[in-house]
Amino acid sequence: MPTAHLTTEIDIAAPPARVWDVLTDLAAWPRWNPFIRQIEGSLIVGTKLTTRMHPTGGRPMTFRPVVTEVTPGVAFAWRGRLMVPGLFDGLHRFRLEAIPGGTRLHHSESFNGILLYTMDVARFRPDFDAMNRALQAVAEGRA
Repeated sequence: MPTAHLTTEIDIAAPPARVWDVLTDLAAWPRWNPFIRQIEGSLIVGTKLTTRMHPTGGRPMTFRPVVTEVTPGVAFAWRGRLMVPGLFDGLHRFRLEAIPGGTRLHHSESFNGILLYTMDVARFRPDFDAMNRALQAVAEGRA
């Protein structure tokens, strides 16, 4: 089965605790997030979220991923799929790294499924980058 990876990073001039607070306040995402404009649920491993993603140049997509990882102050991830397993699956992950002067956000997704034969997941990079910049602005108090 084909696989693909999309990895982005951004440095944020705010401590990891501040970035974590913004990132895990799911109810606030619609106010600042240009990519994932709706997210409902709790960051508890094994629970389902409802996410509504608005990719640039594409139709909005609703997913109901399962939370797979929560390490407070450090990382969280969810696994979602389009319709049936093996068609288009993704493991979406956020990880915070303390750096001098702030935090480095590692924002990534690993994809697999037969739709990858016809899809270039690099088309989502601008959406990941836009979300990263929006998170940076909020965490730094600029938004």
